[in-house]
Amino acid sequence: MGLTHSHPQLFPGDIVEYPRNKYFSHFAVYYGERDGVPYVAHLTCRDSDSKLLLFGRALRSEVKLDPLALLGTKYKVSNMLDDSLSARDFYSAVKPDIDELIGRQLTFDILFHNSEHQATLLRYGVKKSQQIEKIYEHIQPAWKKLFKEKKL
Repeated sequence: MGLTHSHPQLFPGDIVEYPRNKYFSHFAVYYGERDGVPYVAHLTCRDSDSKLLLFGRALRSEVKLDPLALLGTKYKVSNMLDDSLSARDFYSAVKPDIDELIGRQLTFDILFHNSEHQATLLRYGVKKSQQIEKIYEHIQPAWKKLFKEKKL
């Protein structure tokens, strides 16, 4: 998950990926500039009183609009589904959806509604998380074995 460009050119509606560790990244959607400051919209439970995640869930999460650099200085454009899905128009679809979601309480779920799901939902209209799909690829063989052995 190397960063070939630490500060690539961003266009409104681009998915911005902030690597957090070897396995996971945080995702946001580039919103554009306000008073010369670039902003992104992202799903977060940062200010929630349900600080983390009971069984991978935070019931009080929300989409926030934050300065791009607040989430990290290392990021890349990650429009990962452009080869298979059409991006929705930013000004007629994505921006109005972001504006409507700002401050609205949502549930963060690591498996079913994380920041990557939210970013792809905004850009493409489809919830998808490739990092969770990679985890399933490793977990499913182990689960199959346990099911066959009737231990799960």
